[in-house]
This record gives sequence, structure tokens and C-alpha cells, in this order.
Amino acid sequence: MTTTSVLVVGASLGGLTVVEALRREGFSGSVTLLGAERHLPYDRPPLSKRVLLSAMEPSQTQLRPQSTLDQLHAELVLSDPAVCLDASRHEVKTASGRVLAADVIVLATGLVPRKLSGQDGLSGVYVLRTLDDALALKSALVPGKKLVVVGDGVLGTEIAATACSLGLAVTLVGPQSLPMRSQLGPLVGSCLGTLHSLRGVNLRLGTGVASLRSDSSVVTGVCLQSGEELSADLVVVAMGSLPATDWLAGSGLQIADGVVCDSRLRAAPNIYAVGDVARFSHEKLGSLVRLENRTNAVEQGLCVAANILGTDTPYLPVPYFWTDQFDVKIQVHGFVSADAEAVVVEGDPASGPFVVLYGSQGKVTGLCGWNAVRQIRQHRTHVMDGTAWQTIREQFPTK
Repeated sequence: MTTTSVLVVGASLGGLTVVEALRREGFSGSVTLLGAERHLPYDRPPLSKRVLLSAMEPSQTQLRPQSTLDQLHAELVLSDPAVCLDASRHEVKTASGRVLAADVIVLATGLVPRKLSGQDGLSGVYVLRTLDDALALKSALVPGKKLVVVGDGVLGTEIAATACSLGLAVTLVGPQSLPMRSQLGPLVGSCLGTLHSLRGVNLRLGTGVASLRSDSSVVTGVCLQSGEELSADLVVVAMGSLPATDWLAGSGLQIADGVVCDSRLRAAPNIYAVGDVARFSHEKLGSLVRLENRTNAVEQGLCVAANILGTDTPYLPVPYFWTDQFDVKIQVHGFVSADAEAVVVEGDPASGPFVVLYGSQGKVTGLCGWNAVRQIRQHRTHVMDGTAWQTIREQFPTK
């Protein structure tokens, strides 16, 4: 079948990348980019850092200016979320009642934040997913206020670091024993915990939240499962997110922690998924994988555009993400599993920049750099090649 029209549902980085790649490769058919938000496509990583710190204006988060978007000759439909998909007819219905049809549909609807029971309707409780979320939270981050951040992953720790830098009294709560332990392992997680503690963040880790306390619909505190009660003027819930797939109920697609796709990111004939919502078959790992990071959204968008145009390319990523907290940049390549062994291959965690390799099932699976942007370059090939773990242990026996 010759493709003459493409509909991309989700006007964020992954969806925009598909559109740009199609045009760059010469696709001349009609393209529609459908977005739920009122804003032009924008970048999300700055929201928890530079936007909250007032180091970046909201307009600077835009991925492309209007003039560049116009050159794509795509119909941009904003403020009109998709509400259902008919996969057999290749039709999407929107909240306003519009019905959009195309030869190929790309699903790029991203994530929705998890919430605590009882948080809806409470003043002083925030999530951070959208630009509007960031602007609302920014206005509330007044120096001296008591903030409780619920969530010890990337977003929660970033918000805690940012708010602490702004002069708030910050407490970080989460079920893990160390911040970002599942993403970094215990060695680097311990370093991150020390960093936060030294900078003034009060860590209350290893316990979940039992409930929120309020007075006249205004949040006043957080009750932990350990029995401790934390006073709060503000609460940010950053417990992770769920793939935005509720609107796909009854579509005929397989939904299981995202839109299930093959290795070409194809969920059904001429229907693809990209970004945080896509759970795809990774041919090298032999399992389904869903990745939540900026690099993945771009790379999947490029892969889907190529496959729409007939290249039949499998998506075989080596994941990469970074986080900036206080004056530290942490970069992670590859996978860090719960049972991974960690070896310091450069630097010293006690005194400055360092690089850690992770090994699992007899090979190198991941890499982490702590303020080591230049140093990690020489070690990335170990992740790409899956170097034998024994080789690393022999090379760095005292690290």
C-alpha cells in the first residue's frame, strides 16, 4: 500500500520527530500532528530544573519556532486530545468530536502522572508533567516554605534539588532505601543520597505514604507508612507515571504497560507507537522493553519514520538518560538491573568525578558517569559490545 497520509497522535518530542523525519526523507503526503495541550511542542527535561529555577522562560522550552513548524506543511491540531481509536478503520476521534483518518497512525501520547489517594481537590498538592504543571509549581516555590516531595526517582530527586536550591525546606520521601536506587544501583545511589543530605534535603526513605493531611481542602502534611507525620506547606507527587493508554480501550491493540509493539515499533498493520507509551520487542534482549527518556523518544521517532517509508528497520537501542542535580550531572548508558554488580573504573566516589560499569549475567550491561562527561567516552564501548564482566574485574581488581 502506498502511504499518502500520516496522523501522529501526541505533539511532543517523539511525535514531532516522526513528522520532521518524514519530511526530511521526502514524504510529500498529508501529515496531521494532534496534541492534547495548548502549547506548541516543547521540551520536558528543563521543566523540573531550569524552568523552576527561572533560568529558562517558558517560550524557550519550545522545540521549534512557529516558522519552522510551518515549513513542515503539517496540520497542527492542539487542545484536542484523542479519546478513542478504531484500529481497523484507522480513525481517531477527539474530545471535540472530530474524526481524523489516515493511512498510517503513530501513537505518541506519552505518560500520565501517578497520584496519591485523596490528592485531587487539595490545594497545595502538585504533579509535574506538563509546562502548565511547571508554571503552577514554580509560583508556589516560595523560599522558607516546607515542601515534601513524594517520590525518590529521577523526577522527585530533581525537584527536591531544585526546590532546595531555591531556599525551601525540602523533605524527600520514597520507598527505596536510597534515591534513584533502581536506576543507579546502591553505590551511586548512596553518593546521591549523601549529596542531597549535605545540601540540606531531609531524606525520609524506605517508607511509603499512608495519607495526606489537610485543613479546609488545603494540604498540611504527609503521613508515612512508618507512622511518622511530616508537616508541609506544599507537596509534590512524583511517584512515576503510567502510559497514557486509557483512550485506547476497545481499540483492538494489545495494551500491557504501554502499547505493545514488535521490534519495528508496529502495534498493528500501519499503526506504530513511539516514546514513553511504546513497549516494544527488543531483539537482542529477547524481551519487551519500555523506556522513558528523551533520547529514546527521538531515536524511536526516527525509526518509525524510516519504517513508514519502507526500510523495515528493527529498533535496537542502548538506553541513555541523564539528570542534573545541584552541581552534579549523572549520565547512564545501558541497563542497570537489580542484581547488577558495580565496579568503579575511573575516579573516586569519595572525592570527585567517577565512572562506574555495571555487570550482569557475565557481561557489561551499563555505565554511569558522575560529573564525568569526558571520562565516560572511553568506556561506552564496553556497554555497546557487552564486554565480558570477568575482563572488567581483572582489569580493575582493586576498584
